[in-house]
Amino acid sequence: MRIFVYGSLRRKQGNSHWMTNAQWLGDHTQENYVLYSLGHYPGAVPGEGVVSGEVYRIDASTLSELDALRTKGGEYSRQLIQTPYGGAWMYVYQRPVEGLTRIDSGNWLDREKH
Repeated sequence: MRIFVYGSLRRKQGNSHWMTNAQWLGDHTQENYVLYSLGHYPGAVPGEGVVSGEVYRIDASTLSELDALRTKGGEYSRQLIQTPYGGAWMYVYQRPVEGLTRIDSGNWLDREKH
């Protein structure tokens, strides 16, 4: 199975250690999503924009660990998207984004460049 990550799970980011057993497949830009800063990590929601990230091949135990990290409390839900590497899971933010900072580039690594 594959997963598309766009924030703290990306290489050299704060939670990248969760991806230790994952195989990097390549970069991907997902259309029809908008990226917002939640402080130390981002949230992507459906909308007019793009979100940049990375696609990885992962095993079931890694997916279950990421689900525990991301979906507890209903903050995110996992949705299937299409990438050049095949279908991949993406964590989509489930809470209101009013008052949050939109990252216009769609790239969490560019969040300091407004």
